[in-house]
Amino acid sequence: MSDGPESLHLQTLSELSAGLAAGDFSSRELVDLLLRRIDDNKSLNAFITITAEGALAAADTADQARAAGSGGPLCGLPIVHKDLFCTAGVRTTCASRMLDNFVAPYDATVVANLANAGAVYLGKTNMDEFAMGSSNETSYFGDVKNPWDASKSPGGSSGGSAAAVAARLIPAATGTDTGGSIRQPAALTGTTGLKPTYGRVSRYGMVAFASSLDQAGVITRSAEDAALMLGAMAGFDERDSTSVDHPVPDYVSLLDAPLKGLRIGIVKQHFDDGLDAQCAARVKEALVALEGRGASLVEVDLPNLDLSVPTYYVVAPAECSSNLSRFDGVRFGHRAEDPKDLLDLYCRSRAEGFGPEVKRRIMTGTYVLSAGYYDAYYLQAQKVRQLISQDFKQAFDKVDLIAGPTAPTPAFALGEKTDDPITMYLNDIYTIGANLAGLPGISIPCGFSDSLPVGLQLVGPHFAEDVVLRCAHQYQSITDWHRQCPENFR
Repeated sequence: MSDGPESLHLQTLSELSAGLAAGDFSSRELVDLLLRRIDDNKSLNAFITITAEGALAAADTADQARAAGSGGPLCGLPIVHKDLFCTAGVRTTCASRMLDNFVAPYDATVVANLANAGAVYLGKTNMDEFAMGSSNETSYFGDVKNPWDASKSPGGSSGGSAAAVAARLIPAATGTDTGGSIRQPAALTGTTGLKPTYGRVSRYGMVAFASSLDQAGVITRSAEDAALMLGAMAGFDERDSTSVDHPVPDYVSLLDAPLKGLRIGIVKQHFDDGLDAQCAARVKEALVALEGRGASLVEVDLPNLDLSVPTYYVVAPAECSSNLSRFDGVRFGHRAEDPKDLLDLYCRSRAEGFGPEVKRRIMTGTYVLSAGYYDAYYLQAQKVRQLISQDFKQAFDKVDLIAGPTAPTPAFALGEKTDDPITMYLNDIYTIGANLAGLPGISIPCGFSDSLPVGLQLVGPHFAEDVVLRCAHQYQSITDWHRQCPENFR
C-alpha cells in the first residue's frame, strides 16, 4: 500500500487513526481527499446531504486538539451518518418526501457520542424510505448503486452507508438494523456490518420505524474498525427508555484473544434449498478456517426460525403504523397545499409524503392491529417471537456463537424484486431472527460468488459483542476478503 496522500482512502479507520497520531497527515487533508472522492462518485447516489463546510471546520478543530495533546479516540477520523439520525442544523430526511425539509434541532445520541469521541462527519447517506426495504430502491432520492456492479442493488435499508464504505468514499458509517438492514447490505457490498444487542446503543434521536426491533450499528471495512466505533457509540442513555445500563468493555483490546475452545453453532435451517450454492460454499470454507483457528463446530437446531419472516412482517408493520402516525401534515414534514378541511389535509399529506412501500407497511400494520384481527395476527406473532427467542437461548446453552450465511444470494439486479414484495422480504430470512430476539450480529466478507461479495454472519448472546467481534477479527487476520476493493474505486 502506498503511503502517498492519494492512497489514504484505501486505509481502514484503525490505520488512519495511527497515521493521524503519527502526524503522517492531517485530518483536514484526509477530509478534503474524501470530499473530493464523494463529489467524483455521485453516480453511486450514496449520499443525500454533504456537509463539506462543517466537516472541514471539524477537521481543523480535531487537528488543533491533536496538536494540543488532547482529543478523543476517534479524533479527526471521518465518518458519515445514515439519514435517519437527527443532526442539529442539518436536514434529516429518512429518504422520504415527508421529511424532505425537516431540519433537526438536536443531535441523536449516536451522533453526539461519536462527535464527543472526535469523529468528523461528512454527510448523510441515502437509504430505503424510513428504513423500509432490502434493496435501497424505495428512497425518494433514487436508487443507490452497488460499487461492485452498478446494475446491482447494494442491499438495504442502509445501502447508502454500505456503498460509501465499499467504494472507499468513507472508512466508516453509521446504520440501523431492524431486520437485517446493516448486515444484509454489508454482505452485498463486501463490507463489515455490526448490529449490537438491542439496548446496547441509544435510539434517542433515531427516527423510529419499529421501536422494539430498531438498533443503531456500524458499517466499516473491518471488525477492528467496528470495535473502535462501537466503543464510542455504546452506553446507557437515560433519554432512551429501551437503553440498557450495562458495562461497555474495551472492545479493541479483546480482539486478539485466541479462539481455542470457542463453540460455533451451525444452524441446519440455514443451509436449505433457498441458499445460493456458491454462497453456501464460501460460508462453509469460512467455517473451516475458523475451525483451523481453534474453534469447534457444533450443529444446532432453531426449529421456529422458519417463522421469523412472517412474524417480522406482522410485528414491524404494526409498530411502523403507530410510529408514522405522527406524520400528518400538521406539526412538521410535508404538508399538502390548500386542503379543503382537516381530513383532506391528513389524507393528501400522507398520500403525497409517503412512498409505495411505506404505505404498504402502514396499511398492513393498521390491519393487524385493528379490532377483530389483533388477537389473530399481532398477538400470535408476539407469541411466535418468544418461541424464536427461546430457540436462540437454548442454542446458546450449547454454543458461544451461531454462524451461517448473511443473505441467500449475492447482490441482485436493481428492479429484479421490486414487483414482488414477498420475494424481496425473503432476502432477510437469515438476519431477522437476531432482531426478533434482540441479539448482536455481524456480517463479514468471506469470498465471492460470480465476482460479487458473499457475507458470513456471526450471532452471539445478549451483550456478547466482544465475542462476535473477536471471532470476526480472527477470521479477518487470516483472510483478506475485507480488503478487496471494487476495481473502479481503488
